[in-house]
Amino acid sequence: MRHGKKINHLGRTASHRKAMLSNMASSLIQHKRITTTVAKAKALRKFVEPLLTKAKEDSTNSRRVVFSYLQDKESVTMLFNEVAEKIADRPGGYTRIIKTGNRLGDNADMCIIELVDYNELLLGDAKEEKKTTRRSRRGTKKADAPEAKTAAPAVEEAKVEEVKEEAPAEETAPEAEAAAEEALEASADEATDSDEEKK
Repeated sequence: MRHGKKINHLGRTASHRKAMLSNMASSLIQHKRITTTVAKAKALRKFVEPLLTKAKEDSTNSRRVVFSYLQDKESVTMLFNEVAEKIADRPGGYTRIIKTGNRLGDNADMCIIELVDYNELLLGDAKEEKKTTRRSRRGTKKADAPEAKTAAPAVEEAKVEEVKEEAPAEETAPEAEAAAEEALEASADEATDSDEEKK
């Protein structure tokens, strides 16, 4: 039974496990992405995320604490100078695990563990999504507003011209109606004359 066993020992002694996680964390900080097994990646996530949170506060104490875990000056320098700036506004969840299938030799579950803020492909997609606007019935887009303002005087001028053109047509309309009425009366007279002739 495995009651209460929260730590995956990864088949290693405590010193071996600590050294391995320290090296993997240094590699992750330097290269931003590493390929490993899923079990090691999950153990690494629990190991490295508190260090990334600690790196947000750049003080002598936090540098010493992080160095006690990583044991690598280059990694600590890169973490505090470069990585800490990128993750400054992120409240947690600095790493992402992407499963890649099984290893050919022993069929172990493999994955890529990476720093979230350094995946340019996914960040590019997020930026493109922000550019798109959602449709709404409330009004026109802000970009269309200047076009609408410039188009409005032209539309008003066109309406004025149409009104001027329609005015002569309206004057001729009563004449046309009078002619139509006369034609109807004439046809009605002819119809009555033909009825009388038949009788």
